[in-house]
Amino acid sequence: MDKTICLYFQVHQPHRLRLYRFFDIGKSSYYFDDFANKTILRRIAERCYLPANRLINELIVKYKGTFRVTYSLTGSVIDQFEKFAPEVIESFKELAKTGCVEFLAETYSHSLSALISEEEFKEQVKLHDQKIFTLFGVRPTVFRNTELIYSDKIGAIVADMGYSAMLTEGAKHVLGWKSPNFLYTNALNPRLKILLKNFNLSDDIAFRFSNQSWANWPLTADKYAGWLAKALEKDDLVNIFMDYETFGEHQNVSTGIFDFLKHLPAEIMKYKTIKFDTPAEICKKHQPVAPLHVPFPISWADEERDTSAWIGNELQNEAIAKLYSAELKVKNSGDTALLADFRKLQESDHFYYMCTKFFSDGAVHKYFNPYETPYEAFINYMNVISDFLLRCDRAAQPTGEPGGIIIAEDKSPVKKRAVKKVKP
Repeated sequence: MDKTICLYFQVHQPHRLRLYRFFDIGKSSYYFDDFANKTILRRIAERCYLPANRLINELIVKYKGTFRVTYSLTGSVIDQFEKFAPEVIESFKELAKTGCVEFLAETYSHSLSALISEEEFKEQVKLHDQKIFTLFGVRPTVFRNTELIYSDKIGAIVADMGYSAMLTEGAKHVLGWKSPNFLYTNALNPRLKILLKNFNLSDDIAFRFSNQSWANWPLTADKYAGWLAKALEKDDLVNIFMDYETFGEHQNVSTGIFDFLKHLPAEIMKYKTIKFDTPAEICKKHQPVAPLHVPFPISWADEERDTSAWIGNELQNEAIAKLYSAELKVKNSGDTALLADFRKLQESDHFYYMCTKFFSDGAVHKYFNPYETPYEAFINYMNVISDFLLRCDRAAQPTGEPGGIIIAEDKSPVKKRAVKKVKP
């Protein structure tokens, strides 16, 4: 039976917040730094998205459809592409036309909603599914959650939503002696198949490629193909998952990262039994070997491979609790602008910036963080949330129609009192 390589790339950029001061609360309700968002997106489009998409397209044509890749594009980055770099959307549409690219479903706003609000989670997934269909004419059948966050419960919810498979991290503390290089199933609903990231082989490209102190530097396509072939001597598949920004942004063009990608398919195809496939195709070709038991959420972040990068300290937990406390008010308000901001403020990046883990993973957090300290990120976010909650309260106030409840202002030093207005 053929062995399989799955190349999956995450594409995401957050809506970065502007410097929002205490004195802005109640006066200005625009929270986002359009200049920074446009500048960064345009830079990464020129360095990564456009040249990488061109190269992927060339490789698909060159190898006549035997080279296949998988993407997930968050709604957050799609919205910014449409606003600041529409040519990137067009280049992804060209890839979609090849029939050799699979697009995955996920939360629209790259949010942590799967951990907090099942209703919001489902709504965002449906929104994202529809967006992918509108842009590329396909309905995703495979799901990847924000930062590959997964648990038995989350997987069961995804299965109930009709998805056939889900991607997550091949975390050692979950797998134990088992290999990530097989297909597994959800422990609660075996209809959902689970593809696990091989983090060693993925991180060799994503993080170690340009590290000249690494014992295996320089990493060449033939060397890497040999590692893949060795991993597949006894196993079924190898899942290589990484940020798309690896190409040209995290690993600069001067490192040779594009040359590596250009030559990789040919080197892998020298091993006649190894094929490139997308998750949906893998699920058709390979049989699961066992259920995967994940009682507590895992992710692909940091050494712990858990959710502590986003909900690991009091700052993060307070910020998240304040945001989601407004969910019902936002949705009952019917205010589309309020709902749009609610979704943008859910982006996991805002909470990642508040992470206080500066030990083994400190360099990673510092690289992606626009703030000097986690406390600056927290204060800025909470100033935004203070204004956002004021808007929610205003939106939730009754109109004063007959039969409703209105709030009467009492100038005496006592609490506001509710006064029932009787129908005439």
